[in-house]
Amino acid sequence: MKALLRTPLLPGAGGHSRILYALMQCVPFLLALAVLVIELTPAHFIYTGPFLTAVPALAAVTMGPKGTTAAAALALAISVTTATYNGAWGTLQVYTNFLALALVSVAGFITSSAVQTRRQRELDQVRRIAVAAQEVVLRPVPARLGPLSAGSLCLAAGTGARVGGDLYEAVQTRYGIRMIVGDVRGKGLSAVRAVAVALGAFREAVHYEDELVEVMNRCAAALRREVAVPGAYGQEVLLEGFTTALIAQVPDEPVVQLVNRGHPPPLLLHQGRATELMPPSPLPPLGLEDLTDGLPAKPESYPFVAGDRLLLYTDGVIEARNRDDEFFALPEHMEAIHAGTTPAEFLEQLHQALIRHTEGDLADDVAMILADRLDGAPGPSPGGADTG
Repeated sequence: MKALLRTPLLPGAGGHSRILYALMQCVPFLLALAVLVIELTPAHFIYTGPFLTAVPALAAVTMGPKGTTAAAALALAISVTTATYNGAWGTLQVYTNFLALALVSVAGFITSSAVQTRRQRELDQVRRIAVAAQEVVLRPVPARLGPLSAGSLCLAAGTGARVGGDLYEAVQTRYGIRMIVGDVRGKGLSAVRAVAVALGAFREAVHYEDELVEVMNRCAAALRREVAVPGAYGQEVLLEGFTTALIAQVPDEPVVQLVNRGHPPPLLLHQGRATELMPPSPLPPLGLEDLTDGLPAKPESYPFVAGDRLLLYTDGVIEARNRDDEFFALPEHMEAIHAGTTPAEFLEQLHQALIRHTEGDLADDVAMILADRLDGAPGPSPGGADTG
């Protein structure tokens, strides 16, 4: 689940609000530039003291303590420069301007520091609530599930506290180990509700549906029912976007069976080589069933033998970019991690690689499940899907 998302510059701000806020941050510096132009031209007869004093005050409103300090330093430099240029040293007006500038700068710094501290406390509180909400909906994958050793990881984008829509789960059933990973296209409470609906349907269906496709269909039907509820939060999510999902089943046989509805294909690490388990024909995400003539009746089947590793993940992993706008090379990083690591160690090393690649600035949330096949059942080398 997307537990945390980058904090907007204004509460609930969209793209236009962010642009407006950025323009507001430029106002103090534009005002300082205007004062400098006036003082260095024949128009210097205009009294600019109040305008220069307003520079740190305006910065305190939008830029925090550091921005206020920078604006005050700029205003002071301009005041010294113009006083020297105009030969105004020794006049009462110059010293009055300096005193007013100092008082406003100190007051602005104190105010902006207090506001920043209060906002940080509020953000910390909301973040704790978001984490609690995440833990209610999601739960860690058990370290051992039948013939699998497993682990899970959920990383937050940015430093904010809006909850969102990455989901995962792994359950041991009479049919084998069944796992799901998905991504609700939406943010906030709407996405959380859609995640809860999809996971609730999955957790119930995995124990009673013989066919893996029917488990996916139950998840899709639950989301459709949510849309039909007047005023439902899920309606906003599914009308604005959709839910991609991948369900995997590991039976007693040395195979993994997959149903993929528009989700990034899982990676299978076999003898040090990572292979994408790409479906032969792509299927639409949940909520977009009308775009296809029909859905398959059986899952795809791939070899999954002892010593193999299976990685299920959301698109926040492969779409993570560095400063050169290069995507994160997940297969190469997966192959580079030592084969003897546990799932928890593997995911931690992958986490560190993501942090290094993005320099700690994830643009999207990340959810992953790693499963190691432990039993000794023989099987062919992975090469293609068997949909029969």
